Amino acid sequence: MARAQQGMVGAGLDAVLLTTEADIRYVTGFLTRFWESPTRPWYVLLPSAGPPVAVIPAIGAALMERTWVSDIRTWNAPDPEDDGVSLLADTIRSVVGSSARLGVPMTLESHLRMPLSDWHRLQAMVPSVDFTDDADTMRRTRMVKSEAEIAKVRHACAIAGRAFDRVPEIARAGVPLDRVFRQFQSLCLDEGADWVPYLAGAADRAGYHDVISPADDRPLANGDVLMLDTGLIWDGYFCDFDRNFAVGKPLAHVTSAHARLIEAVRAGMDMARPGATASDLFHAMDRVLGDGERSTDAGRLGHGLGLQLTEGLSLIAKDHTVLQAGMIITLEPGITLADGRILVHEEDIVIRDGGAEFLSPPASGDIVVLGG
Repeated sequence: MARAQQGMVGAGLDAVLLTTEADIRYVTGFLTRFWESPTRPWYVLLPSAGPPVAVIPAIGAALMERTWVSDIRTWNAPDPEDDGVSLLADTIRSVVGSSARLGVPMTLESHLRMPLSDWHRLQAMVPSVDFTDDADTMRRTRMVKSEAEIAKVRHACAIAGRAFDRVPEIARAGVPLDRVFRQFQSLCLDEGADWVPYLAGAADRAGYHDVISPADDRPLANGDVLMLDTGLIWDGYFCDFDRNFAVGKPLAHVTSAHARLIEAVRAGMDMARPGATASDLFHAMDRVLGDGERSTDAGRLGHGLGLQLTEGLSLIAKDHTVLQAGMIITLEPGITLADGRILVHEEDIVIRDGGAEFLSPPASGDIVVLGG
């Protein structure tokens, strides 16, 4: 919070208004799955000096009282006539004044989690308040993790690593892909995940066509490549990495492509150090992938990671974000094979002063073979 407030002072902001789950949890520690319901809005006002103020539905008061926040203002929600808007306006006036300069996250990956009609009402109720961009304050602050945050992501990665080690228990020729997906989530929970909000993957002969489609009931077959990509949560923090598996003996070009992906990850690791840019990492991996093949059309070769599955920077040619010690990112190279199928590999790392450190247990160059 102190780092965020320093950035706010530098940007000339009197406060920042937070409305999204990740930003509110980052400042308060308020961890709940109740955000799955879109009915109620939640607000935290973070002034440039002093503690945050929570303006929340009364149903969340007991949990918010378990955090370090002491100023908690509530209303009975949902209220179709005034769903916390008047209370929020009063809070802004009492905490930072009627003529404050109030930042709202407006940059990449941000959104406003309140009804647009209420947003217009709020502005009308405090007409002298200057609502403006938060100058990237929250995004830049959250990109650099504390050692406590790094430890949580490392623990989440260890859970996923153990689940991946157990994939041979659930996947073989003849097992439907949708059953593999369900049972892999069970393995993640069995190994200690709090929940598994994200699981993607695919399976097809000698590669796959995309990695975002739901699993179907097609049974795995000899010659398939199975990929599972999990974003499980432990204590509020994500991991995000994948593993590829060959069903039966893999074809030679699959073995070669998988080894190329591991080589690309190592190139990204060599480049990943403070002072390098996201673009530098993209080009380091892309040079490896471009040797006789081409990278996928996924749009990026990695991203930031933490409270959200993807956050902060993107490993693309146009992202010149300078890496700092404490940033957690993924390295996610992908290859498009000659027949249009793809292979993707992903690892989680943290930037350190001396270079980079794996948080996910790194895969070897040899693709794991499942029983045919």
